[in-house]
Amino acid sequence: MYYPLLMRLCQFDENRLGLVENETIRDVTSVLDKLPSRRYPFPQDDVFIAMLPSLRDAIVSAARSSSAKRLSDVRLLSPVANPGKVMGAPVNYQKHLNEVTADPNLHHQNKAHMQAIHQSGFFLKANSSMVGPSQSVVIRHPDRRTDEEVELAVVIGRRAQAVPAAEALEYVAGYCIGLDISIRGPEERSLRKSVDTYTVLGPWLVTADELADPSHLDLQISVNGELRQKANTRDLILGIPELIEFASSFYTLLPGDVLLSGTPEGVGPIQPGDVMHAIIEHVGEMTVHVRAA
Repeated sequence: MYYPLLMRLCQFDENRLGLVENETIRDVTSVLDKLPSRRYPFPQDDVFIAMLPSLRDAIVSAARSSSAKRLSDVRLLSPVANPGKVMGAPVNYQKHLNEVTADPNLHHQNKAHMQAIHQSGFFLKANSSMVGPSQSVVIRHPDRRTDEEVELAVVIGRRAQAVPAAEALEYVAGYCIGLDISIRGPEERSLRKSVDTYTVLGPWLVTADELADPSHLDLQISVNGELRQKANTRDLILGIPELIEFASSFYTLLPGDVLLSGTPEGVGPIQPGDVMHAIIEHVGEMTVHVRAA
C-alpha cells in the first residue's frame, strides 16, 4: 500500500496536480474536483492552498491508485497557481546589503537599495512574472544586466492580519525555492523584478508540517556549475516569523500569497544559454535554463 514519506506537491505538464516521492510523481489531479465552483468575481486567494489541510487525506488516497511517473519525464510548473500577491524582502542578508552598498552596478545611487529591510520595506512582483523551473527564464532586455537571486519562498496558508511573530508559522502552508530574477537599473524594484518569467517557484511545495523550522536551512545556487550564492536562513536579518509579522502589519495575507524572504550575497549576471541549479535544504533542488526572448 502506498503512503507518502513527505507531502511535496507540484503542478506539472498541463496544470496537473502531483504528489512527489523521491524521483517519481503520482497524479492526484482528481482531488481538484473537491474545490468549490465559484462564479465571478473570482476569489483573491488560491482556493487549493486555502483548502489544503482538508484535502490531505484525499491526496494520499488518490496517490494510492495512481501510477508513478518519473520526475524527469514531466514539465514542472509553479507549485502555486494563483497567488494573490508575490512579496519580496529586499536586502535581508547583511552580507548582501554590504555588497549592494559597495557596488554602484547594484544600487545605481538609489538610497532605497542601500537600506536594510527595516527601512526599505517590501516590494511587490507582478503575478504574470511567475513560472516553474521547466519554463525557463527569458531575457527580455539583453542590453542590460540581469542577475540571479535564490531565496526561500514562503507560501501563506490562511488569512492573516497583524500576526505576531510568535504565531506566524501557524499561517504558513509550505515552502519552495524562489528565484527572484532582477534587471539592474535605477527604476523601482517592482518594475525591474516583474518581467515575464522573473519569478521562478519550484520544484514543489513542501507542506509546513513537513518542515517545522525554516530558520536553519542551507541554500545555494550555481550558474553553469560555478557556485554563486551560498548561505543559511539563520543569517536572515528578519527571520520568517518576523517577515510575516512585518508583512501582515501592512497587507492582509491570503492563502496562496508568496513571500520571498531575501537573497544572500553573491548575486551575478545571467545570460541566454546559462543553466542555474538551486538547492535549499529539506526543500529540494531545481535546474532552470536561461534563454533569449
